[in-house]
Parts: sequence; structure tokens; C-alpha cells
Amino acid sequence: MRGKTDIDRRIWALFDGYVHGSITRREFLDRAARFTASGISAATILTALSPDYALAQKVDPADPSISVGYKKYASPKGAGVMRGYFARPSTTGHKLPGVVVIHENRGLNPYIEDVARRLAVAGFIAFAPDALTPLGGYPGNDDDGRALQRQRDGEEMIEDFAGLAGVELVVIDADTRLRQFRQELRWNEVYYGLRRGFTG
Repeated sequence: MRGKTDIDRRIWALFDGYVHGSITRREFLDRAARFTASGISAATILTALSPDYALAQKVDPADPSISVGYKKYASPKGAGVMRGYFARPSTTGHKLPGVVVIHENRGLNPYIEDVARRLAVAGFIAFAPDALTPLGGYPGNDDDGRALQRQRDGEEMIEDFAGLAGVELVVIDADTRLRQFRQELRWNEVYYGLRRGFTG
């Protein structure tokens, strides 16, 4: 196998289904085996396609130009108390724009933390909530993260993310209000087929 670009598009489609929860790891391996070249196992392809967070890191957590850490926030209509990763420029003399970084169906993994740091380097305050907080947080690998996220109630998670602002009316921009934000989260949930995964 020469590289990721040489992988059959049908395997990419299966991988997309696997990472977004519509098929299991076992189903991916069984189906991908049909399209692999002789001498290459489906497990080898899965390893090649899976992220290597250490190699993908763009901003070191110890970068002196930013300040990072974990913070808790109240989510009274959701899980109660949530936790997330906070990143901001170390020094600033003015108000900064903020970005909420919502992770996929694996929890607050190292890639999402790195995205928050990238935003801080670019001059934003970034906060990435971990939907797996009520279950102990991101477990250290994406497979277990996917399994945990399927245990969460989808409506409760929407409240955890929307409740992050701490107010009933959230203005994301001049044209977006909380109802639209919740509808967008629900649309993403349906698009990725996560509804079934969230509720078990």
C-alpha cells in the first residue's frame, strides 16, 4: 500500500460509516476485506486510515503565546456539570471573539483540543466541551469514545452544548438564534446517522 490516496473509494465510504457510527469496527473489517489487495489486511488499512494525533498536532499545548486548561460549566437542562478544553491568547488588550468547538462522535480527543489551540493562536477564545463528561470524559481512544457517546441521550447533549452560553437566547451571529442552533445540531445528528448511536 503506497498511501491513503491509493485506497479504494469503497473502503473510504466504509471508513466514513465506521467513524460516524453507522457500522461497527467488525463490520468495517469484514466489508473492507472484500476490497483489499492480496497481502494487505483490512486491519492494516484501518490502521493506515485512523488518525495519529501526535503527528497531526499543529500547536503545542505549552506554546507560550496561548493559555490552555480544562474548565467546568453548569448545564442544568443537560447533564448537570460539564467540562471542556479552554484556549486563548496569553496576552491581549481587548475583547476577543469566541468559538465553541463541537467534537464529532468520539469525544474531546487530542485533535479537537489542537483545533482549540489553533484558534487561540489565531486570536480567538476557544472552548471545546466534552459530551462524554458525564461518563468520565474522553477515554483515550476513539473506539471507546464512540461506544461511550452512543450511551448519551441526544437531547441532553444538545442542551449541554447549547447551555454552554448560560442563557436562553444565544446569538451566534446576527441571523442565528438558539432555536436555529439546536436545529443545526439536530440536522448534523441526522446527517451522520448519530441519532441511533446516541440513544443506543
